[in-house]
Amino acid sequence: MNSYKVLNKQSYSIGDYSIVPIRFEDRYDIMKWRNEQIYHLRQSKPLTESDQERYFSNVVSKLFEEETPNQLLFSYLKNGECIGYGGLVHINWLDKNAEISFIMNTELEKNFFGLHWQTFLRLIQKIAFEDLSLHKIYTFAFDLRPHLYEVIEKCGFIKEAVLKEHCIFNYEFKDVVIHSIINKLRLRIATTKDNDKTFEWATDPQIRKYSFNQSQIRKEEHGKWFKSKIEDHDCHYYILENILGTPLGSIRLDLNENEAMISYLIDSSFFGKGLGTEILILIEDEIVSSNLKPLRLVGLVQKENAASIRIFNKLGYNTTTENGVLKFTKIIQ
Repeated sequence: MNSYKVLNKQSYSIGDYSIVPIRFEDRYDIMKWRNEQIYHLRQSKPLTESDQERYFSNVVSKLFEEETPNQLLFSYLKNGECIGYGGLVHINWLDKNAEISFIMNTELEKNFFGLHWQTFLRLIQKIAFEDLSLHKIYTFAFDLRPHLYEVIEKCGFIKEAVLKEHCIFNYEFKDVVIHSIINKLRLRIATTKDNDKTFEWATDPQIRKYSFNQSQIRKEEHGKWFKSKIEDHDCHYYILENILGTPLGSIRLDLNENEAMISYLIDSSFFGKGLGTEILILIEDEIVSSNLKPLRLVGLVQKENAASIRIFNKLGYNTTTENGVLKFTKIIQ
């Protein structure tokens, strides 16, 4: 199976359904479906086998090794059999957005249109928001299939714009309708249900690399500590989630009069995606909205922890050194 250099994970699945990097063996099925559904595609004429061979050889084959491909295409499978294809196209790496493309086996459209669109949208969001850290994905659809809009809106997509008379179909101008979804991160209050995930983080060697406490952590001990923290009125403990509800990290404020000690971490699966900055921005917003201010935030960082140092500096924290440890402070007014 081919793999995309830009992706950390190559296959995503929900039950019997999965998406994998587009397979060469599916090219003629894809050609057939595109020709049958040409009316709603940006395709001017039916494809031939030679057209499809050239496209896979000259375009698709190069996508797998590119650092920033302009599209990522996937075979959509049920129990290993290709029943559709789609992906992220017109990827804008600078602005972190991409258009969604998807078609299914034409024979499935009448009775299973909603099922397969919803399944594919759930799968492609995992890639877009968790693997690629895109901010926004959208659909760009000729106004020919109104039943499509109901399906994608059920998946949380918002109707963003209508481009009036933007395309020609059967010699008539038709509108284009754009729906989008934004990967909004949020902090939610930690609960007892987060015990296992926080224990997983607490024992992850990559996360603990720069921890001040390097002693072994047992699950029972962690459970007692975690319970005491979420029940402590002087502790504000939050979990960072994306729009899919996936836990990405945590942040804790331990209060002492008008000072709060910050402790935060990011799931190692999401290192290098800017989430350390995001979680600190969100906690500052939370402090303001919860009327905890004025408050002096304090973060202690080991000198070797270059990533955290960059984040605190970028967000305007003042720096001092105490006993060989960097101390970052900031007043929230």
